[in-house]
Amino acid sequence: QAERSSKKPAESTQRILDVGEHSIFDPVVCELAYTWFCPHEKSKILDPFAGGSVRGIVANTMGHKYTGIELREEQPKWLQGDSNQILDKFGEEQCDFIFSCPPYGNLEIYSNLKEDISNMEYPQFLEIYESIIAKSCKLLKQEQLACFVVGEFRDKQGHYYGFVPDTIRAFTKCGMKYYNEIILLNAIGSASVRANTAMKNRKIVKIHQNILVFKK
Repeated sequence: QAERSSKKPAESTQRILDVGEHSIFDPVVCELAYTWFCPHEKSKILDPFAGGSVRGIVANTMGHKYTGIELREEQPKWLQGDSNQILDKFGEEQCDFIFSCPPYGNLEIYSNLKEDISNMEYPQFLEIYESIIAKSCKLLKQEQLACFVVGEFRDKQGHYYGFVPDTIRAFTKCGMKYYNEIILLNAIGSASVRANTAMKNRKIVKIHQNILVFKK
């Protein structure tokens, strides 16, 4: 696993694998999520924050039908556009599983598009984030699951935003039930080196992310 780029914040915990400017989602996490939580072998999977190609490739390899929405045009296989708008055009209860890894606020900037929530201040980010979650869950069939991989990140003063509990609230606000929590350990990498600097400000270096699962 590659070390995180020096251009990224020292306490970034996102997505496990890193290549170049942006991190790459771990395909093993995809395989496990699809195996554990998809209701059948040819499930319809919705990903409102598609990003790169990994989650779609793994889904297709396993025989599932994957629908990913991505704001940036350089992902030509996905539905290109703003999830908050595209999801309004879908019919109801079309998917068997929701699986995504949203932007961690502005921890990584993915584009300079004004609709890109990674460019927004946290209150505006959270408002649109909640809207996308609610619209996605509206498309989920009854008794099925939604799974988001998220992690905490800090503001410029070093305080946590509370992204994990905010994600839980976003799902429960639209009627989903909090069903499973999985702690995903990251490779330690340079964490032990960074810990010495972080502890000068009494901050602990994070080496995990949260996989949150909700049921409709």
